[in-house]
Amino acid sequence: MNAKQNSLRIDVPLMNVAKFKEVLLYILSKIGAKPNVGQTVIYKLLYFIDFDFYELYEEQILGLRYIKNTYGPTPTDFDKIVKQMQKSNELEIIKTKHFSHAQTKYMPVRTANLAELSAREIKHIDYVLGKYSDKTATELSVISHRDVPWITTKNRAMIPYESVFYRTPETSVRVYDK
Repeated sequence: MNAKQNSLRIDVPLMNVAKFKEVLLYILSKIGAKPNVGQTVIYKLLYFIDFDFYELYEEQILGLRYIKNTYGPTPTDFDKIVKQMQKSNELEIIKTKHFSHAQTKYMPVRTANLAELSAREIKHIDYVLGKYSDKTATELSVISHRDVPWITTKNRAMIPYESVFYRTPETSVRVYDK
């Protein structure tokens, strides 16, 4: 491999299902019981975890694929994996209400195996949870709708990770040289 090949980033999402399960269980153990945290909040937290990490380190943490949806970025394989996790008794799915809105909550049944994660990844996840986990689904949707990856993607299309390098200062997490 020459130097140019070594410097190429991988923009194609490389989903790591085992790592995703552990991250989801970790997130749920930390914030899943908060009244505002339902499916939409989890979707947005995963998006910011993935896309912010990619902007900062030019590496994928989970490699989930996200599509542009009306309410913001949506991970495409989330439902399928969560149902598998429910069948294998790793988490519970609870249908409830948050104020007047239907809400789907997820509660961990087992503890996350953090051996799948690096210290840098855990620190990043904790940062995103600290920054966003108290926000409502509506607040997070508004923030995601101001993010260049969501803005520049056609409706129902996959959001490219590379678009994080064109973020505005409002949503960018990286300090760029001028």
